[in-house]
Amino acid sequence: MSALGDSRSVWPAAVLGALLILSAANLARAQTPEEIFDRAVADFSAGRVEEAADGFDQVARARPGAAPQLWQRGIALYYAGRYQDCRRQFESHLTVNPSDVENSAWHFLCVARAESPEAARQALLPVGPDPRRPMREIYEMFSGRMTPQDVLSAAGGQPRARFYAHLYRGLYHEAFGRTEAAMEEIFLAADDQFAQVGGYMHMVAVVHRDLLSR
Repeated sequence: MSALGDSRSVWPAAVLGALLILSAANLARAQTPEEIFDRAVADFSAGRVEEAADGFDQVARARPGAAPQLWQRGIALYYAGRYQDCRRQFESHLTVNPSDVENSAWHFLCVARAESPEAARQALLPVGPDPRRPMREIYEMFSGRMTPQDVLSAAGGQPRARFYAHLYRGLYHEAFGRTEAAMEEIFLAADDQFAQVGGYMHMVAVVHRDLLSR
């Protein structure tokens, strides 16, 4: 075999070896909890809810001490239809964030899907003072002591408060099977006017809207 032939036979193997090393390095980098978390958020934003839930699961396994903080995981589990896991995530989040009305609301939604809205109301998690408008009224709505109209009235004209009012009114209506009312509220919450004030939860509203539109 000529020298040229030898170099041709060796070069592809060397390139392949280098590529394998680079691939292994990239794979190792992709396995850091922070990168897995970011990928899970990106998956959720793109509507890949099962992949997002799997990614958040990986983060929870990698950082079990921080797992109760992963409320994003609970939301992804809800949309992935894993309602018992969703319920457990929000029950654990209560231990690190006991004043968050949204945590109790999502727990309600998980239980309502797994069992019934009546069972969800019986299992409604307690909550401390949440100063955000109209969180107190949202909690009272889920408890059955206030109406969706009370929530909207409490929001007034503040954009951030109106966003939360529309989102949780929509989710509440959906839990009780009021599909048309739910769609109207979710579409309002997903509107671009609330993108800045809604943050991550606006992304949730957009994902929900897109799932309803399919």
